[in-house]
Amino acid sequence: MEDDQVLEDDILLWSEKEFHDAAKRNDTEKMQELIKKGVNVKAKNKIDRKALHWAAGGGNEQALRVLLEHDTEVDERDIFGMNALLLASWFGHLKILQILVSCGAKLNCENKDGLSMLHCAALRGHIRVLEFIMEDLENIYLDRVDKSGKTALHLATEHGQLEVVEFLIGMGCTHGLKDKEENTAMHLAVKGGHAEVLQKIIETGVDVNERNIDGLTALHLAADGGHHECVKLMLESGCNVNAQTNKNMNALHYVAQHGFDREASLLMEAGINIDTVDNQHNTALHIAVFSNHTEVVRLLIDADCNLDITDSRQQTALHIAAEHGWQDLAEMMLISGLNLNMTDKQGKTCLEVAARGNHVILVDMIIKADRFYKWERNQTGSQQDSWVGRPLSFKQDHQPETHHLRSVLWNLATKHLCRGEWKILAQHWDFSDAHIRAIEQQWTGMKSFKEHGHRMLLIWLHGVVVAGENPIKGLYEGLVDISRTDLAECVRQKANAETNSPKICSAM
Repeated sequence: MEDDQVLEDDILLWSEKEFHDAAKRNDTEKMQELIKKGVNVKAKNKIDRKALHWAAGGGNEQALRVLLEHDTEVDERDIFGMNALLLASWFGHLKILQILVSCGAKLNCENKDGLSMLHCAALRGHIRVLEFIMEDLENIYLDRVDKSGKTALHLATEHGQLEVVEFLIGMGCTHGLKDKEENTAMHLAVKGGHAEVLQKIIETGVDVNERNIDGLTALHLAADGGHHECVKLMLESGCNVNAQTNKNMNALHYVAQHGFDREASLLMEAGINIDTVDNQHNTALHIAVFSNHTEVVRLLIDADCNLDITDSRQQTALHIAAEHGWQDLAEMMLISGLNLNMTDKQGKTCLEVAARGNHVILVDMIIKADRFYKWERNQTGSQQDSWVGRPLSFKQDHQPETHHLRSVLWNLATKHLCRGEWKILAQHWDFSDAHIRAIEQQWTGMKSFKEHGHRMLLIWLHGVVVAGENPIKGLYEGLVDISRTDLAECVRQKANAETNSPKICSAM
């Protein structure tokens, strides 16, 4: 007969494979037929499973009884260390378990991971099997551990088996035991996001600030997994919201890493220190910016975090945004106000970092912000009040109100200003040498100066508009100052051609 057996069973004879399959489907008639033909009842497949394993794992009582008449070696294990008793416990077949126990199966058996029948039933949530094990069998140790140091309670909490957890607690298991990684049942419950299980564990009175081998509390793990309800429960339990791991990370570092804004809000409301630094001197803001998590960055900035803290590379969060060219994150930080003169280990400001990365729009944003801060510092209180309340942005200007002016500036830069004149004009308007170098760093060819001049003019326009000044007047005076009166008159005429412009220069 042609052998078309599956790969797993390729060491079985055809008749032995048929016998295994019959045991799997509880076909006792076929099993008896093959037994009469002399099939090897104890034949094993390539993972060392025999028909007895399949019958026990499948909950096939009739097949099991037939097998026990011919195979009394009930404790034999497959390559995973699973015997019939453990398989019955794993799959929750109470009647099979009872039959095997009555046949003398060893009660203290375990698989290769050290899982006993108690562990198997607890992990899989088979409450009736557990009740039988604990109430009808003798010498069952409730706090027995597997090879990873986990008890049945650990495994039940880890897999969210609420009914089992309640049963084991009721049976008097020890609540605060630790596994080999020093995780308690509470750690394992939050790691899996099992809020109802966590509530039961907390109610036993365990220490909610217990740390594992890495120094993580349950709150850290809840934050790391983004488990909102678990974070709430931990905070309500009175845990230490500012607890730090062996790497000096608090829970906020973890939510910042993953961008969990809802959990970040909970932690901030609970009073977590938003400026704590880890062993790399990263704040939650550094981590959130590095991971480009906009909402968490917004929450941290709104909570008035310190934007000027530097990490192990002496970089601020804005340095990191500048390095990656992240405009939205940079915009939030620039609007909030921060020290733009801080340098990293290489002596680079965030402006120089952005320029080196060729992040042109971001370079222009930082220059606009730097010029705005300087203007703001020089204003009197009444003049400042004229700006307060108006929306502030350092991004590219696309407002319809400035469209005509931007067109004038484009023509000026690309058709009229000579090489080098944009720099003289920039110096007249108090652009710093650093600003000019950053603009100039982008080189696209022999006519790069036209692009440089255009960018400088748009940056200047931003400052004039924010200050509420007359841009045409300022442009006219600037061109006159660099001895380009011809251009000044030309620009005034073109600007005044737009009769709807609120800033026409008819007074000049």
